[in-house]
Amino acid sequence: MKQNEPNPRLPVWEKMSPGELAQVLHALLRKHPDLKPEAEAIAVDLVSSSSVEDTAEQVLDAVTALDLDSLNDRAGSHSWGYVEPTEAAWELLEEAVQDVIADMKRRMDLGLETAAETICLGIVVGLHKAKNVVSDGPLAWAEDFPAEAACNAVAELLRMCPAEDRKAVHDRLMEALASLVPDWRKTIARAADRASK
Repeated sequence: MKQNEPNPRLPVWEKMSPGELAQVLHALLRKHPDLKPEAEAIAVDLVSSSSVEDTAEQVLDAVTALDLDSLNDRAGSHSWGYVEPTEAAWELLEEAVQDVIADMKRRMDLGLETAAETICLGIVVGLHKAKNVVSDGPLAWAEDFPAEAACNAVAELLRMCPAEDRKAVHDRLMEALASLVPDWRKTIARAADRASK
């Protein structure tokens, strides 16, 4: 076998980075435009495949993985000034969920309302579970974070929602959240009502 010849037992694309695979996909779609509808259908299925439970676990893991060391690294005296532990805790927790929030927004931007709603519900459920976690890390310093972040996620989704769909999305979210997080129902409903106006 020659030095630059690929191993016949292993397709090269199985060892490529995500960026390289994206380049291959773009090249294939340019060369074979008839594959675009099939690629779009696969992409929509992939982007729509999140579940409430999977997202909830992702959020719960993200906010509970933060420990006292991460808080100590952020709080206290720094060259730019003093950071209160509570402020540091909120910043860390917001950063922990920002990727999931961005994913929810991305799906709404793509017009995948149901997928965005699913992620939103998962965020709320994950934060609801986090409120009961005993922690010496950021959660202990930001006890109101889970409920407030849940309200913000719902409000963010509703603000992004097309005006003509907003009431239907609002009603579906409120119905689902009434059974998923009944103790937060009224708090989230107030935030959702404000965002829906």
